[in-house]
Amino acid sequence: MFKKILSALAVLACSASGTAFAQDSGADAQSPDANPNRTPAVAETSGGLEDIVVTATRREERLQDVPVAVTAITNAALGGAGVGILRELTLVVPGFQGGRNSGVNQPTIRGVGSSGVGMADEANVATYIDGVYHPFSFTSSLDLVEIERIEVLRGPQGTVFGRNATGGLVNVITPDPSFTTKGRVEARFGRMRNDANEIDLRTYVTGGLNDKIAMDFAGLYRDNGGFITDLVRGGGLGDSRMFNVRSKLLFEPSETARIILMANYVDHESSVNTVRPYGSNTAAATIPGVILPKGPWEASLTEVPISNYEQVTINLHTAFDLGSVSLQTTTGYIDNNGKQFTDSDASNILLGQIPFDTSGKSFSQEVRLLSTGRGRFKWIAGLYFFKLDAGFENIQLQNSAGPGQPVTVTRLDPSSKVKSYAAFGEGTYEVIDSLFLTAGVRYTEETRRFTTLRNLVPLPFGRAKASFNKWTYRVALRYNFADSANVYASYGTGFKSGVFNELGVLGTATRPETIKAAEIGLKADPLSWLRTNLSIYRYKYNDLQVQARDAAGVSYILQNAANAEIYGGELEVTAAVTKDLNLRGALVYTHAEYTSFPAAQGFVPRPTGGNQVVPSDASGNHMIRAPRHTINLGFDWGRDVGNGRLQIVGNLFHSARVYYDFLNLASQKPYTTLSGEMSWTSPNEAWRFSIWAKNITNEAYVQTLRPGALGTDAIFERPRQVGLGAAYRF
Repeated sequence: MFKKILSALAVLACSASGTAFAQDSGADAQSPDANPNRTPAVAETSGGLEDIVVTATRREERLQDVPVAVTAITNAALGGAGVGILRELTLVVPGFQGGRNSGVNQPTIRGVGSSGVGMADEANVATYIDGVYHPFSFTSSLDLVEIERIEVLRGPQGTVFGRNATGGLVNVITPDPSFTTKGRVEARFGRMRNDANEIDLRTYVTGGLNDKIAMDFAGLYRDNGGFITDLVRGGGLGDSRMFNVRSKLLFEPSETARIILMANYVDHESSVNTVRPYGSNTAAATIPGVILPKGPWEASLTEVPISNYEQVTINLHTAFDLGSVSLQTTTGYIDNNGKQFTDSDASNILLGQIPFDTSGKSFSQEVRLLSTGRGRFKWIAGLYFFKLDAGFENIQLQNSAGPGQPVTVTRLDPSSKVKSYAAFGEGTYEVIDSLFLTAGVRYTEETRRFTTLRNLVPLPFGRAKASFNKWTYRVALRYNFADSANVYASYGTGFKSGVFNELGVLGTATRPETIKAAEIGLKADPLSWLRTNLSIYRYKYNDLQVQARDAAGVSYILQNAANAEIYGGELEVTAAVTKDLNLRGALVYTHAEYTSFPAAQGFVPRPTGGNQVVPSDASGNHMIRAPRHTINLGFDWGRDVGNGRLQIVGNLFHSARVYYDFLNLASQKPYTTLSGEMSWTSPNEAWRFSIWAKNITNEAYVQTLRPGALGTDAIFERPRQVGLGAAYRF
């Protein structure tokens, strides 16, 4: 492990001496900032509303001035809403669905999301952490040690955030080191069904080593027991253990230079990919000896599932003030290794299963120049390079006709390499007072290489290469018709290159998928204590890349799903009713349908269990993971009690029906979940004690449904959790 870290540091040192890279978010100030994503400038109006500065356009701007649909959530708001990992942003972000396929995270925004399970099939809702793009869907649902805020951008990001972000992106910002010594220690303990405990221990400390160097350290250990009853072996499944450490080193050699080096290590072991039949739909349903679960948090599997990974991340950020411009750079290196074992028929009878190992490395560099003047024209220009080398090792497609029958094993060893180059620029010009025109463009050129072995033997079509290039662009017009209100209109495009099916044997890449998006919006603070944001959009989405299980039961097919139409709207309201009470709410409507999908992989349940796999016309059907409407309601109430501060936070989320297959036969019915926290903070704000609960109503709803030839299986979200917490700040 230490060899990996040292080699990565050497790579970054060499790259820093040769080229410069742009940080994920730019600063608009004269002084350089190697990580301008750090603390947002937050001011409180007379009515109590926070005026948050975000970096959604790669430049520090007021959230209300950005002509983009973006939601910014602080660390405190995430905790109160019960959000512990990125996938759970479903509970607080309008239009976001944090789905997954077994151990693969598949986020969706406004109906646009990936269903691919390949190591090189990057999600089209991109994940960035401190300006570094994280391409691996197996490890993108990170439980971060210490964060400042998360920004979620909705809609295609075809210019400054161009990496496959046809649906949007999630931008996680962690704090930079401070020259003031401070920190915190926190412990949380929770309980779930099946006598499963959850222990969460974390710490963060930062301070100056001298007047030019500061450093921080963040550590996390989380362990939750198995809340899913194992009907075969006894005990629990669904357990997970995570160990995460991160450190940043800040060097400010002068007032015009800033350099940050970050290292992060994650070790995660779990059985979170524990599946159970949806209903009783498994091909093993009528086989003697089968054990069928009766409740949502029960499972009966041939072996204990495994979903483990180890990740090393090294980042280098630099920023230099060159007078009228700022040069900002980001270099990122990620090394992943994983192991997974999943039961394909969701039963204790061996009909199909797929164990495999994964490995992947990515390297990204970006260099960007930003204008820093105060004139009417502001601009950004940059270059981006991305390289990925990833694949699966010893995939075993295991099939059997049942007890006493032989098990056939097909071994696959696929790998993919990706190289991508891009150049981009975007400018905003104040045409007349209060009228702003933004225009940007990006050119991407990408090459993908695919190789595979079957049973360790090269295949005639097991080696292939494909190249893609695309111009994408964005224009937006914003008019500030009042000091605290504006309207905007935008039109933009997005692009994701073609990909190879890493779980197949044919070297044929899909066509690229493209999206054209029009949006109009209103951002207004009509009263000093009231904020309203409204956006209405329409997408034309072509050549969707979709993946589904094949007729063999344990493997997958990858295809282009023709075209889709998406339109809808989102209303977000925040009200600081008093200095002690804040209310928030969001209402989302999404119309997402396949307009032409004549050869969809269809799964029709058999009376005896399992599914008949037939090509079907899914035109006119709902898109997967795109509920027609969702509602989010939350409150934050506080009062001074006993010289301290009592605070109660609650969050309610409601979703309409969510479909998980192209024929709309497998779905999660409408559901509602509730979470909350009650805390007391000591007068000097050093101590904080809390009582918290997630999924208070114990709602049984799924993370995902996976239809296939051997049945339709499900993974349920966690049941009710109740716990205590204590934190000490210094």
